[in-house]
Amino acid sequence: MRITVALVVIAVLAGCGVETATTAATVAAAKKQEIEQGKKTMDQMQQDIGKAMEQVQQEAGRKEDAAK
Repeated sequence: MRITVALVVIAVLAGCGVETATTAATVAAAKKQEIEQGKKTMDQMQQDIGKAMEQVQQEAGRKEDAAK
């Protein structure tokens, strides 16, 4: 009887560990996806900033040429 109770307790505790591990893996996958999306957003923003800077430089060049 004691062995049966011990086996049941061990099985229940092992089940909790599996659930915890599964939850941790799910959270890790979600965080990884969040990081990848953040990197894509950062890359897009850097491209947009680069384009804006080019436009500002072109406009400054036009103003310089017009002032001459």
